[in-house]
Amino acid sequence: MKKEVWRFIDTGNSSPSFNMALDEALLDWHSEGKIPPVIRFYGWNPATLSVGYFQKVEKEIDMDAVKAHQLGFVRRPTGGRGVLHEHELTYSVIVSEEHPEMPNSVTEAYRVISEGILKGFHHLGLEAYFAVPKTAEEREALKNPRSAVCFDAPSWYELVVEGRKVAGSAQTRQKGVILQHGSILLDLDEDKLFSLFKYPSERVKERMRKAFKDKAVAINAISPRKISLEEAKEAFYKGFAEGLNIDLEPYQLTQEEIAYVEKIAKERYESDEWNFKR
Repeated sequence: MKKEVWRFIDTGNSSPSFNMALDEALLDWHSEGKIPPVIRFYGWNPATLSVGYFQKVEKEIDMDAVKAHQLGFVRRPTGGRGVLHEHELTYSVIVSEEHPEMPNSVTEAYRVISEGILKGFHHLGLEAYFAVPKTAEEREALKNPRSAVCFDAPSWYELVVEGRKVAGSAQTRQKGVILQHGSILLDLDEDKLFSLFKYPSERVKERMRKAFKDKAVAINAISPRKISLEEAKEAFYKGFAEGLNIDLEPYQLTQEEIAYVEKIAKERYESDEWNFKR
């Protein structure tokens, strides 16, 4: 049986505003029937702190530290918590809610899409598996995350190796389309990460940091050999094709498409009104 063909776009390193604008544009184009479903890989220049759609920047983020580290800053259209995009492979998946393989429930759709990431880890020789909160207490904790840091706790079907989270993802549904994007950590500068958030006290910061070490880990901290970005791309490219049972067709954006994305980047993702609105 012939497999469905999805587009594959690798945009390399782009600005934070362009990255978020392109995910939004792909969602628009897919909702209008202009493009098939898409898998996209990307990176960040400069390294960037992204915050979730509902996060309160003033309360949670130390913007002086963001500036001191010369990081980019952007608010995502998806929920979730703060993510430092530095040594990682970032991915996005754009697919219709009506797609025959997509369950109606957000959690189950998340599992189906994340199957591609799971297979990618297996291609790297890592025994990843899905985290499923077992107790009522764990499930309740997901509704009330204490920390502004994304990798602080695995949620439903988050990917875990040796009990620690290795990829963090977030999802939004708009115009009948699912947009899921996330970070696959290759390496992590913990000092930098923890300097970017506000804490009630140093003691709380240290406690959070210690807890974080037990809950999250980067690929190269557990892999027996160093994995490069190129190798990770290859593994997750294969992983998505296998996990979603699709063929991927590489695609280059046209000049018109790039101009459309740059317009969204400027109007929304570079505006203080969007980035600092909550």
